[in-house]
Amino acid sequence: MSLHHRPLGLLAALPALAAVLSVAGCTSGGSEARVTPPPAPPADVAGLCAALHKELPETVAGLARTPVEPESDLTAAWGGSAIVLRCGIPKPEKMWDPKQDGVEVNGVGWLLEKLGDGGGFRFTTGARLAYTEVRVDKEHATDAGMLVGLSAAIAKTVPVGISSY
Repeated sequence: MSLHHRPLGLLAALPALAAVLSVAGCTSGGSEARVTPPPAPPADVAGLCAALHKELPETVAGLARTPVEPESDLTAAWGGSAIVLRCGIPKPEKMWDPKQDGVEVNGVGWLLEKLGDGGGFRFTTGARLAYTEVRVDKEHATDAGMLVGLSAAIAKTVPVGISSY
């Protein structure tokens, strides 16, 4: 994965995207999100995910954190299922493709993938000891500012390195 594709473009767009979102007046979404946890990761990866879970922000892109069913230290959601995080996923095969788009936000590298199932994006961390994916629905896919708070939590709890999982 190349993290040198368009990093300044995304970072430069963050203030404008955040302003657009704040004017749009986001709501907290549903009362609960159903999120399938990833397959049980190795104990060291699960420990990193548990530490991340404790540091995740209460709001992302103006959306309140939503209870997740089933409850797990490997998952989190904001605005119902508008933004869904899963930690401890196996390394995505697309990480090996140097032509994939990537960006670095607050010292965390992200693989960017446009989802073909009705829109939205999947962002997956790279070069960390636990892989974390964030899926964003079509409505909120224009707000890359959500990566700022999530990146800060990941940088604080998941060390740089290459996960063997």
